[in-house]
Amino acid sequence: MGVSSDTVEKSDLQRPLVDPTNSDPKPPKDVGLESVLTDSSLSCRRRVYLGACIELKVLFRLALPAILVYLVNSGMSISARIFSGHLGGQELAAASLGNSCFFLVYGLMLGMGSAVETLCGQAYGAQRFDMLGTYLQRATIVLALVGLPMTVLYTFSYPILLMLGEPKSVSYKASLYIAGLLPQIFAYAVNFTAQKFLQAQSVVIPSAYISGAALLLQILLTWFAVNVMGMGLIGIACVLTVSWWVMVVAQTLYITCNERFKHTWTGLSSRSFQGLWSFFKLSVGSAVMICLEMWYSQILVLLAGLLEEPALSLDCLSICMAVSALSFMVSVGFNAAASIRTSNELGAGNPKSALFSTWTATFVSFMISVGEALVLMASRDYISYIFTSDADVAKAVSDLCPYLAVTVILNGIQPVLSGVAVGCGWQTFVAYVNVGCYYVVGIPIGCVLGFTFNLQAKGIWTGMIGGTLMQTLILLYVTYRTDWDKEVEKAKKRLDMWDDKKDAVQN
Repeated sequence: MGVSSDTVEKSDLQRPLVDPTNSDPKPPKDVGLESVLTDSSLSCRRRVYLGACIELKVLFRLALPAILVYLVNSGMSISARIFSGHLGGQELAAASLGNSCFFLVYGLMLGMGSAVETLCGQAYGAQRFDMLGTYLQRATIVLALVGLPMTVLYTFSYPILLMLGEPKSVSYKASLYIAGLLPQIFAYAVNFTAQKFLQAQSVVIPSAYISGAALLLQILLTWFAVNVMGMGLIGIACVLTVSWWVMVVAQTLYITCNERFKHTWTGLSSRSFQGLWSFFKLSVGSAVMICLEMWYSQILVLLAGLLEEPALSLDCLSICMAVSALSFMVSVGFNAAASIRTSNELGAGNPKSALFSTWTATFVSFMISVGEALVLMASRDYISYIFTSDADVAKAVSDLCPYLAVTVILNGIQPVLSGVAVGCGWQTFVAYVNVGCYYVVGIPIGCVLGFTFNLQAKGIWTGMIGGTLMQTLILLYVTYRTDWDKEVEKAKKRLDMWDDKKDAVQN
């Protein structure tokens, strides 16, 4: 099994990279990225050109299926809400409330699963293939153990919702909906770790196919459960859970029964029970990093309900958040690609390739986000009519579109740099950055501008921009100042420690 298309072979360094008689040379398919970037016989411009030809092909091959996976996963939750809305207003409110509550464990599991990206990606780059299966099992055990107290917590969702002041009838229906989702917690534990295990090996297209098939199955089964069997809200929740478990079973079978992974999956091992505490600590840093980002926008939406015209502000911000989330999915795909490429190259001992991959992914995502922002500004007077026919809401959205465009551009950079952080194992550091930028700077600024200076929704959104901008600048500076040779050494030490079964993880 090869590491990647960029793996450096000794023969690459001995053969000429360019035919001197060719006026428009193209990089040979068997030339590694590191060998191109370190070839002093080429000019800087030519090295960048040849490196870009190699890297862009790999980048888009990883990013596009990842974008589809995240869009489909979001689509499953959205489709459940659509079916609930056809049952009635209270059912829609209950499903929305239940999904919002379940967003906590979704973010927690997704964040903890991202630790697998760091370890599996670096192990794969270092060709320590047997360690990937151990990391997968260890991560699944840790996430399943974390899922136990979360299951107990959600079992008492009804009294908790009542304590939070939610209406009794909606809380009761939401608690029934949540009860149908409880087995989904453990589906997250397996699905996210298996997904990261595959991504670390640059295997992303099968996950896209599996997710797409699960979405179609969910829509068909939900229609049958609601319209034929009359199961109502609990049927919608149970079908959503079944769909997640279908993805889990499909990915598990794909990994365990495929000869492609005979070196990275060697079966169940007792080694997976060693070092659980160390893996938990690394996972917590990842979870905090992801959750703080996810909760940030949700808190700002809650603040909008306290403004002078809460209905208009909530409608306006909800539409803008939906548009922002859609564009964010593109950046999340490049986040996954950047994480894979960075961790693989660090594990392979290729510092220049890791550096080049980082800035290539950031630049491409940034250019795409600029294009999205221009389209948004050109359609600012019409985009809200996709969601509503209210003229006042349309005008409010149009006024907020310049702020939204800035957010879209920042979201083209920040998630990619977060992916680089995961690839390098900087999760704990980024978690501290998120706390400071979002909750010490962004939310207070939003409150002051929105309430004290009476800028309403624009003030709250300006606070969000301020926090995201500060975080982006810090990550840009840290990435720019990174000593990639030292990161290669850190990756090697991390893998050595885990390979020796020591209960320590270096970040």
